[in-house]
Amino acid sequence: MRAMLALLAGLAFGSSWCGHAIAAPTEPWPVAGQQGIMRFVIVPTELARDREAYARQIELLCQPGQTCFLNFYTNTSGAALAMPLPDAIDHEATVVFRRSMKQGAELLRWSCRLQVTPDDCF
Repeated sequence: MRAMLALLAGLAFGSSWCGHAIAAPTEPWPVAGQQGIMRFVIVPTELARDREAYARQIELLCQPGQTCFLNFYTNTSGAALAMPLPDAIDHEATVVFRRSMKQGAELLRWSCRLQVTPDDCF
């Protein structure tokens, strides 16, 4: 099942933005905090535009078959992680991921500031 989800994630997110593979992490990226079911995840700056890196993190952070809401941010200023997020981090949103088992839907949207997808960004 996990292999099937990884394959589907690869198809959904496409190839690496940089055009080369990055070694799969063994640990999830830092989670700054959580509000309800939504988790706030800090992305290493060099991976902010890497589709495959997000797909791997979603696999690490979300349980298969479970609702999962993740908001991803970079932290270029090195601000202390806290909830609510400091403005320095809050202004660096990169990706929003939503998987709703109730709605039977999954969505990944890029921040317009990253200029990864010209359509349907936030």
